[in-house]
Amino acid sequence: MAETLARRLADFAAGTGYDALPEPVVDSVRKRILDILGLCVAAGPLPTSRAALAYVAEQGGRGQARVIGLAEAVPAPLAAFGNGVLAHSLDYDDTHLPSVLHPSAAVVPAALAAAELAGASGRDTVAAVAVGLEVCVRLGMAGYDLKAGNSVFFEHGQHATSICGALGGAVAAGRLLGLSADGILDSLGVAASMASGLIEANRTGGTVKRIHCGWSAHSAVSAALLARHGITGPPTVLEGRFGFFEAFLRGEYDPAAVTDGLGTDWSVPGIFFKPYPANHFTHAAIDAATALRARGLDVDDIESITLGAPTAVIRTIGQPIEVKRAPETGYQAQFSGPYAVVAGLLGGGGLGVGLGDFTDELARDPRRRALMARVEVVPDERCDAIFPSQFPAVLRVRTRDGGEWVEEVLTNRGGPDRPLSDAELATKFRDNVAGRLPAATVELIEAEVARLDRAAGIDVLMALAAGPVIDLEETP
Repeated sequence: MAETLARRLADFAAGTGYDALPEPVVDSVRKRILDILGLCVAAGPLPTSRAALAYVAEQGGRGQARVIGLAEAVPAPLAAFGNGVLAHSLDYDDTHLPSVLHPSAAVVPAALAAAELAGASGRDTVAAVAVGLEVCVRLGMAGYDLKAGNSVFFEHGQHATSICGALGGAVAAGRLLGLSADGILDSLGVAASMASGLIEANRTGGTVKRIHCGWSAHSAVSAALLARHGITGPPTVLEGRFGFFEAFLRGEYDPAAVTDGLGTDWSVPGIFFKPYPANHFTHAAIDAATALRARGLDVDDIESITLGAPTAVIRTIGQPIEVKRAPETGYQAQFSGPYAVVAGLLGGGGLGVGLGDFTDELARDPRRRALMARVEVVPDERCDAIFPSQFPAVLRVRTRDGGEWVEEVLTNRGGPDRPLSDAELATKFRDNVAGRLPAATVELIEAEVARLDRAAGIDVLMALAAGPVIDLEETP
């Protein structure tokens, strides 16, 4: 049989050691691990986090890896599940463009759980995360339609993050568990039968999306463990007649996106860090509103607001418009274009708009509701021409005296064109863990991540990050 796509990925994963990683990749991986740990700590108080961790705790089993917020270690797949749920729950995790994936929230929890189980070194953990992220992104890009300018996964209602994340995580977990290239190939084959995720909740509600990366990470570690025990997968799992690309993409995929430059052209450093805890489609709207506020726009003078956005994102952040103008919860507000504009006009936490700007109380605040009622979300041709390499926005505000204010944001903060500095990423991490971890512990975590490639293992890091035990009794 000719070399298959999965074989290429398995050989890449098995054969790429830490020493083969370019320094920008190593630096990027360390930052992404710190980012994910901060998000896991921050997400602890959410009712959905308590629900997910209560589920984990009641499963029992051998303690193999740590979950942020639980006192005792749990089986590695369940640890991956718990941390994956936490990592993605605030919609504050990183994004790759134009695939519109959130790679780290699935891959990093899977890798951390497998690393603890295997007693892997920090160097091996960094290398595993790097290859896992790369595989996740390349599979996502294979499903990106260049002509349509959109993800085929999303066109089919599928959450590409959890689907591709299961396979990227399986590669990372398989490597950490000591599997050969053949074993990693089987991990991919098994994980492909476990990958899933639907994105309807983005439109009309429900909290199920918060567990997607948890399920993805759980599937990844489970697949690698099953492969280690001898379960095998088809070598043609990706391109086969009844394989991954046919099942999820109806055969519409780009094989070159999987293999071209594999091992030399790394996508990892270009993954966008999120500066704001909201759906990434809303970020340019936040920036535009913040800029208008800085220019002196008086909120009380606003007559109407028009948010121009790429056509493809409006179904997520602008439809149904009556729902987007009146979110009932902070979680719904994270997917609302009107709320993003109002948050930019009135907010002020974190790196400009922070976690404290997305609460249930603020979502229902009468002043914010009144402003949201004045926001229209419309397609913008200029934004369409740029999307999805960026998620741009054009904001137009008409004031009561007939004046017009316009602000264009055509590149996203946190990406290669407008990167977050080390200081800004540190601010994000510290803001996420504020009030939940002592200052001394925060400094120790930052130091452990900085020296991760010199650490004998990750046990110390995970013990430090475990944070306060979450009260599961509050779960309904």
